[in-house]
Amino acid sequence: MKLYGFPPSPNTWKVRAVAAHIGLPLELALVDLSKGQQRTPEYLALNPTGRTPTLVDGDLVLWESTAIMHYLANQKPNSLWPSNPRARADIMRWQSWQLQHWSKEACEPLVFQRLVKKLLNLGPPEPAVVEKGTECFHREARVLDTHLSKQPYLTGSELTLADISVAASIAYSREAAMPIEPYQNVQHWFGRVSALPAWRQTAPEPLPVAA
Repeated sequence: MKLYGFPPSPNTWKVRAVAAHIGLPLELALVDLSKGQQRTPEYLALNPTGRTPTLVDGDLVLWESTAIMHYLANQKPNSLWPSNPRARADIMRWQSWQLQHWSKEACEPLVFQRLVKKLLNLGPPEPAVVEKGTECFHREARVLDTHLSKQPYLTGSELTLADISVAASIAYSREAAMPIEPYQNVQHWFGRVSALPAWRQTAPEPLPVAA
């Protein structure tokens, strides 16, 4: 299997972490977003959205990181994606929340305004966007922190795909100055996830932020 992706991207990172955690070989083909390689005709032929990552497994071409995570986790028995229907529904609940609220409304705006703009020299952060993102971050982080006060991982006592998905959204919490300090349960949980060998193994090199 070959994964076309950009290692610093949380979406590529979380897919690679899943593969590493379950011991699934995955060849990486670099698509450098900073050089616009996602817009080449060759890549758009694989993924017409021009986003990363994209998985190629034989005649299967699969894009969208959450779908790829599910596909990989189905390749062999593992605790990240248990066979129990209720457990899977709970995992998908948290992954849906991550896509629609935690990442889209809270984390991504702060990452783009405070980190990506620096990397690409796109000018200063827009105060209104940062303010709205910060408001959403607190709203969603309160939900997450309260939930994690009851158990070590999102769906119970064991790590699942849900944890990797949700944790990936705050992989750059320090660089994006996310207001995570009041949420001790979130911080402790993220510490457990980010300490995993698979997470460290797939972690990108530090990003060279422009002055």
